[in-house]
Amino acid sequence: MRSVRDGFGKALVELGKKNKNILAFSADLAGSVRTNWFAAEFPDRHFEVGIAEQNMAGIASGLAACGKIPFIGSFAVFNPGRNLDQIRSSIAYSNMNVKIIGAHAGITVGQDGATHQALEDISITRALPNMTVLVPCDYDEMFNATIASAEHKGPVYIRSGRPKIPDITKPEDKFVIGKAKLMKQGKDVTIIACGIMVSKALEAAELLEKDKISVRVINMHTIKPIDKDAIIKAAKETKAIITAEEHQVIGGLGSAVAEVVVQNHPVPMEFVGIKDTFGESGNGDELLEKYNLTSKDIVKAVKNLV
Repeated sequence: MRSVRDGFGKALVELGKKNKNILAFSADLAGSVRTNWFAAEFPDRHFEVGIAEQNMAGIASGLAACGKIPFIGSFAVFNPGRNLDQIRSSIAYSNMNVKIIGAHAGITVGQDGATHQALEDISITRALPNMTVLVPCDYDEMFNATIASAEHKGPVYIRSGRPKIPDITKPEDKFVIGKAKLMKQGKDVTIIACGIMVSKALEAAELLEKDKISVRVINMHTIKPIDKDAIIKAAKETKAIITAEEHQVIGGLGSAVAEVVVQNHPVPMEFVGIKDTFGESGNGDELLEKYNLTSKDIVKAVKNLV
């Protein structure tokens, strides 16, 4: 059990050792985002802008134009929530090589409450032209995704959570932007998940196997560009698709998958995620239970279709 944000922090330090063009920015949340680890190693390449995410995006865009590779970090409700205008116009429109870290995303930020639970950041960023959107599922995948994002030319949004979650990938697993990872083979139904919900999808698959339901589990760590081939293959080879995300079902992973399914090989679908509502303050696990984001909820969704 490790935190996804720790994977980002460790990878950023490794990138800094290999490339002097790597820069890190914080908006008064270096410790929470884990850019403080980079700051300790490379103080001359870490910039604390204060509570000014809009300014942070603008500065990063300018430095990217000079050949630098800035990583800008804050809570996802502020980055991209507060600075969407600057990300859209100064980074995405200009196709600048800036990496945007949205930390403490999802409902599991818990006691911080609705104002700090980013549940729409995937839909915001995937709608921006030129933007790549990554949602790693655990520590090792976040580490590898961060390395891959630095090698990718162009703006990237990386979503990160706060709580410690199960380790389900390995350090040596290859991370390819735009290529989904098959976590489990199955023939009756496919669960496509991202982030924290990948481990819950695997738990659901184990429960469903006891009822003789063969489940394929796909880790869709890249929301944009989405792996259309993996989705179409799943639609053709299984009877139904369920998506699972710690995000609004409107505009998120479920919408992205449905767009591919409806245009290529329609099959019944069910969506596990936040259903057009804000969250509330509380324990993260209890909130997952209340908002129907557990392995049991995925099982229920599968049984509704199969």
